[in-house]
Amino acid sequence: MSSNGIAYSVDPLHRIASAAQFWQPIETSFAMFCVLLTCGISGCDSPETTATLDPVPLPVRAVATITSTEPISPLYTNLGLPPGKVTLGHRLFYDKRLSADNSISCATCHDMGKGGSDGLETAVGYNDQIGNLNTPTVFNCSLSLAQFWDGRVATLEEQASGPVHNPIEMATNWPDVVAKLQRDPGFVQAFNEEYPEGLCEAAIVDAIATFEKSLITVNSPFDRYLLGDRSAISADAVKGYELFKDLGCISCHQGAAVGGNMFQKFGVMEDYFCGDDANAAVHKGRFNFTKQKSDLHRFKVPTLRNIELTGPYFHHGRTTTLREAIEIMAEHQLGTDLLESETHLIEAFLKSLTGEIKREWQ
Repeated sequence: MSSNGIAYSVDPLHRIASAAQFWQPIETSFAMFCVLLTCGISGCDSPETTATLDPVPLPVRAVATITSTEPISPLYTNLGLPPGKVTLGHRLFYDKRLSADNSISCATCHDMGKGGSDGLETAVGYNDQIGNLNTPTVFNCSLSLAQFWDGRVATLEEQASGPVHNPIEMATNWPDVVAKLQRDPGFVQAFNEEYPEGLCEAAIVDAIATFEKSLITVNSPFDRYLLGDRSAISADAVKGYELFKDLGCISCHQGAAVGGNMFQKFGVMEDYFCGDDANAAVHKGRFNFTKQKSDLHRFKVPTLRNIELTGPYFHHGRTTTLREAIEIMAEHQLGTDLLESETHLIEAFLKSLTGEIKREWQ
C-alpha cells in the first residue's frame, strides 16, 4: 500500500508503482485527475492526453493507463481529512444522545458490520416506529451526487439534520442535542480544540459529515483487478463484468461508486409499479421532492459497492436476495430475461466490489 492509499499488489506494475510513496498525495491525486479529465475530453490516445501524461509521475501513468478506459474506477482513501474532526465525528456517530430518548445513534441504522446499513426491510426509529424506506449504506456516501433515495439534499452536512429532526427516526432537534452534549466536559473540550466556535450545531454537523467522508471502502478485489492484478477476481467475475457492460447495466452503474451519480426511473423498459401500489408516496421517488411529473418513480441510482452486504434491496427493501435484485433489474431496466448462468456471473462480479471495512470505523 503506497502513501497515497492506492494498492499496488502485482508485477509488472509493482516496481514502478512503489515509487508513488515519494509523491505527495495531493500531487498524485491532482495528476491523476488531469490525466483522466484530458482522456475523457480528448480521447485516451490523443496528443493532448500524451502531452498531459509526459510530466506525470510514472506510477500515476501506469495506473491511469489501466483504468482510464474502464467505466468503473478504483476507490482511493479520502486523504486530507482533519484527524481530530474525524475522531469527533466517529464519537458522535455512535452517540445515542443524538436521539430524543437516548436510544438511537447514527450507527443504529448504519451498522458497520452490516455493510453500513441495518439489514432490515425499512428502518426502525424512535419508539419502535417503522420507516417506509430501506436504509442506504453510509459507505462511500460522499461519492453520491445527492443524499437520500430522492436526492432531496445535496450534501452530507444537510443530510445529518434529517434523521435528527424526523419524528419517526431520532425525534429531536439540535438545541436539545447541543444542551445534552454540553454537559459532557470531554466533548466540550474536544470541540473547543477542533472548532473556533466550540460545541454547536454547525460543528456537530461538520464533524459527522467529516467522519462519513472517511468511510471509503478501498481495496476491493475488483479494484485490485482494475489496478493490474488479473488474479484478484475469479474467471466468473471477469465474465460477469463483461456481461454487466454488454447488457447496459454500466449505463447507470459506473464511476468510482458504481452508481450514485444520477437519478433513474425504476421501470425503464417495463413498469415495476402497478395498481394502487404505484400511487403510494414511498414509490413516487424524486417526485415527492420536485413535484415534477418527469420525476415520478425516479430514484437516486444506488451504489453497488459492497452490495452483497447491504440487502434487502431497493428503496422498499422487499427484495431479499442479490440474485433476485439482478433479475428484477434485467427485466425492468433492460427489458431482458437472464439465463440462470448469466445471473450467476453478474452476481460473482458484484461480490468482487466488496471493499475493506476498517476496524477503527466500528
